[in-house]
Amino acid sequence: MKVEQVIGDLKKRFPNEAEYHQAVEEVLRSIEEVYNAHPEFENQNLIERLCIPERIFTFRITWIDDRGKVQTNMAYRVQHSNAIGPYKGGMRFHASVNLSILKFLAFEQTFKNALTTLPMGGAKGGSDFNPKGKSSAEIMRFCQAFMIELWRHIGSETDVPAGDIGVGGREVAYMYGMYKKLARENTGTFTGKGIEFGGSLIRPEATGYGNIYFLMNMLKSKGITDLKGQVVAISGSGNVATYTAEKVIELGGKVITLSDSNGYIYDPDGIDSEKLKFVFELKNVYRGRIREYAEKYNCKYVEGGRPWSEVCTIALPSATQNELNGDDAETLVKNGCFAVSEGANMPSTPEAVEVFIKNKILYGPGKAANAGGVSVSGLEMTQNSIKLNWTKEEVDEKLKEIMFNIHESCVKYGAEADGYVNYVKGANIAGFMKVSKAIIAQGVL
Repeated sequence: MKVEQVIGDLKKRFPNEAEYHQAVEEVLRSIEEVYNAHPEFENQNLIERLCIPERIFTFRITWIDDRGKVQTNMAYRVQHSNAIGPYKGGMRFHASVNLSILKFLAFEQTFKNALTTLPMGGAKGGSDFNPKGKSSAEIMRFCQAFMIELWRHIGSETDVPAGDIGVGGREVAYMYGMYKKLARENTGTFTGKGIEFGGSLIRPEATGYGNIYFLMNMLKSKGITDLKGQVVAISGSGNVATYTAEKVIELGGKVITLSDSNGYIYDPDGIDSEKLKFVFELKNVYRGRIREYAEKYNCKYVEGGRPWSEVCTIALPSATQNELNGDDAETLVKNGCFAVSEGANMPSTPEAVEVFIKNKILYGPGKAANAGGVSVSGLEMTQNSIKLNWTKEEVDEKLKEIMFNIHESCVKYGAEADGYVNYVKGANIAGFMKVSKAIIAQGVL
């Protein structure tokens, strides 16, 4: 395999899909040496079979807003691979959603899910519908219209969607309710459901908590066992960012930043538990903007900025793709940041990743570090199957074990001669080997 040739062919075949090309190239460069050591992979044309989704559904959604006007949105479901289990991946509702972004997310999800060791394939879906500013009634009508189109293509043993950006517990409940009505069944077809109807404890917290568990496994290799004395910059202010902050505070770290799409706050005194409680209410109850935190606590707010210029020892990008570029990475390293662990999917550009690895800082890529969310989704699927609920402590222990095992897999495949662990390489090879072996074992499909 020659990566340049493969990427060139994909760009010709699927033009104008920059995010998808970026994700594929990052993985292929990591696995090139291992792939070429297995001639049976090339004989089976494995690269094309790994890179191109098995199935894509594209459809129009029409719904009626509160003024009685008919609105139209585009929607998609990308079923990338079910080699190791049912398709599994979130739904994203955001104005930026397009096929390129969903193909990149589904591709990443395939390897992330493989890392968890749970039997889950990879998928992603969503719409360019933006829930911000919409009433609950409008969101309900949109979610129901979405399911009218999609319900035939999902199921507890076929494809299990979950939440993502713009899709929280409310949206999952509306979609699952309509699915249940149309399919005439009550199964674990969605994850992220309410506790009252089949959800799992700590599912909302799981991505954030899991990211910190992965971070702690990286830090232990340096003899660091807690976060006392660490200054932590976090981007985002949704579930991932806020629960990441919660766990950092619990372990003694000082959180100094949060952000949203309009800008970021910098609180030099630290965001403590009481202040974080205000953020939870602001975002989840009042659906406000992060600048209101700055107004309440009289701290710095930077309109349109990103938090990576602030001095920190640990950075946790937890907002969206490509939010941290090469210049940001250089600034972080210059300011003394020695660890980066990603709560979002592909938040660091290739240039940023190159800076992190060149400077040999601890860098946990999203497909490994943020796998806690889908891991607990997998645990929710198990609880639905056996018709039992586990306690918060039981789920949390299982999550810690999964994140430990993911870290060990990354070390196994990513350890270099000088002792540095290239977690990007380790995560990509570990996920690739598992999915590849499953694809080959099942024949040409």
